Amino acid sequence: MNTQTHGADATPIPMLDLKAEYALFEPELSECLQAVLQSTQFVLGPQVSALEREVADYCGAGHGVGVANGTDALHLAMRALGIGPGHEVVTSAFTFIGTAEAISYCGATPVFVDIDPDTFNIDPVAVEAAITPRTRAVMPVHLFGQCADLARLQAICEQRGLALVEDCAQAIGADWEGTRCGSVGVAGCFSFYPSKNLGCYGDGGMVLTRDAKLADEIKVLRNHGSRTRYHHHVIGYNCRLDEMQAAILRVKLKQLDKLNALRREKAHAYNRLLAGSSVVTPREHGSGMHVYHQYTLRSAKRDAIRAALDAAKIGSMIYYPIPLHRQDVYQEMCRGVGLPHSEQAAASVVSLPMFPMLTDTQIQRVCAVVLGAL
Repeated sequence: MNTQTHGADATPIPMLDLKAEYALFEPELSECLQAVLQSTQFVLGPQVSALEREVADYCGAGHGVGVANGTDALHLAMRALGIGPGHEVVTSAFTFIGTAEAISYCGATPVFVDIDPDTFNIDPVAVEAAITPRTRAVMPVHLFGQCADLARLQAICEQRGLALVEDCAQAIGADWEGTRCGSVGVAGCFSFYPSKNLGCYGDGGMVLTRDAKLADEIKVLRNHGSRTRYHHHVIGYNCRLDEMQAAILRVKLKQLDKLNALRREKAHAYNRLLAGSSVVTPREHGSGMHVYHQYTLRSAKRDAIRAALDAAKIGSMIYYPIPLHRQDVYQEMCRGVGLPHSEQAAASVVSLPMFPMLTDTQIQRVCAVVLGAL
């Protein structure tokens, strides 16, 4: 591969090509959706039950509970763990707000800490320093497709008697030293939003756990606080995964390893073409597989790179432009808090197109534009 552009090609390159993915699965998706329609079972039916077993088996966890989205997965896991007002949950400042929202929904306080600047994942040293008598859980986010340091985080939680709740929204299939994410902590929480490595065609999520009692409590909470129709034991929620989305996910789960391997190929192709330039390419920590939900660079010329990509009709995104401790909703709570690595990342990151069907020619063109902007 080389960095030569191919004529005056101005064909848009999207951040994510869901049409190409749909074409890959279309025959089987049509068949499975038709089967659900004919069954007339649309809520908490056999497709959800089968998906729960299959995802739990895939990740090496004992139990899966399908829910409406990834934020609900985090919220219900913490609610089932008894986390509520007066409690604190330590989490990353450099992530999507859904992570913190789920903590706030419980009435607990998110305590934001800084990241490892190399991996963008939560810094275990910062986690340990942030623990107080009010801390009840630690919630690492496996950002961009690579696991946080689960060995150190699990050790901290075991020593302090805390729950480790993994936010796996961006990392299904990633592992830490051979153990897939979502099966290390007391709960692993997944999003199946359409852009994820395993995405449905709407919203969807799941909680994995080895604890049968915790799984049962989450099932009650997701269904109006009920085990038996019209008998309600607690105030619950209406946040169930529906049958059509579960059927779609079951089809796609069969190809997840293959598609994650393709993402890794594309990422390594980017790395080769951008080597030797001033941009900082993603770092793999070497303790497990990175599944590249996003391919995220760092550059002091981030804005110039984005402008050049936009002019060339190439997609790019900033994940995330404002760290959570600087968001308006948490400003008062975080007054005086400084998290330099999160702030520096927010000022310098840019994510390039990343999807399994990305071609060599598209990667060459993206890299030529990036290099030309430096």
